[in-house]
Amino acid sequence: MESDPQQRSKPITYWIGEGGGWLLRHVVRGLAATGLTPNMFTFLGLAVNSWAAALFAMGRFRQAAAVLFLAAFLDMADGQVARLVGRVTAFGAFLDSTLDRYADLALYMGLVVHYTLIGRSFYMALAAVAMASSFMVSYSRARAESLIPSCKVGFMERPERLVLLIMGGVFNRMAQVLWVVAMISTITVVHRVVYTWQELRAGRSLPEAGASQSF
Repeated sequence: MESDPQQRSKPITYWIGEGGGWLLRHVVRGLAATGLTPNMFTFLGLAVNSWAAALFAMGRFRQAAAVLFLAAFLDMADGQVARLVGRVTAFGAFLDSTLDRYADLALYMGLVVHYTLIGRSFYMALAAVAMASSFMVSYSRARAESLIPSCKVGFMERPERLVLLIMGGVFNRMAQVLWVVAMISTITVVHRVVYTWQELRAGRSLPEAGASQSF
């Protein structure tokens, strides 16, 4: 039997996405069958991220990358489990977002500790800058969306940062990754500040946005 020419013409990235989606769906069903709540998976994700952070602190970058891959998978799975079992709640979304910030801070703190222990003060400072700028990417969106309907502009959201940290660990190029995270995260924050200012100037603010805000 000949295969469909349209199927053969699809790029490799399509098949990677299809395979990843198939695996995620089956794993999510298995996780949902355990009876654990989505919030439990959220806390488990924080624990695994903390494990990766400890490995970063010890300089075990490749092991940390493997653990971080598992953590990233759990980060995707908790929301999927919540939808599958019908337990999507506003508090669950809030808890997930809050613990994600702690997970981010733990990972970069692990790198700060590592570079401190080996006496690389410049890279210690770079890791701290990457940590602060990463946090500001999330904060700037959250604060902007208390004023305007949406602020999803820019790059370097959490998934992109995690992919970069995994690549930095696998290929032992963490210094280069920290440069990229620090610079592009800062550019993203500036972009979101300008975008929010433009939206407010255009009158596209939320009804509950504070009237006393000045830009």
